[in-house]
Amino acid sequence: MPGPGSLVLIAIVAILIFGPKKLPELGKAFGNTLREFKNATKGLADDEDDKSKNAK
Repeated sequence: MPGPGSLVLIAIVAILIFGPKKLPELGKAFGNTLREFKNATKGLADDEDDKSKNAK
């Protein structure tokens, strides 16, 4: 896990690249993408559990 110094450096570089007005939008988009990915993988795991229960 990165230390606090590297997290500050990453934040500064992100602000320089995207600008302070774009960062909240990027964070929201990243959160939505992560949520969709989590839901999709949960669905796959549930499907695998159902298949293993039916096979027994």
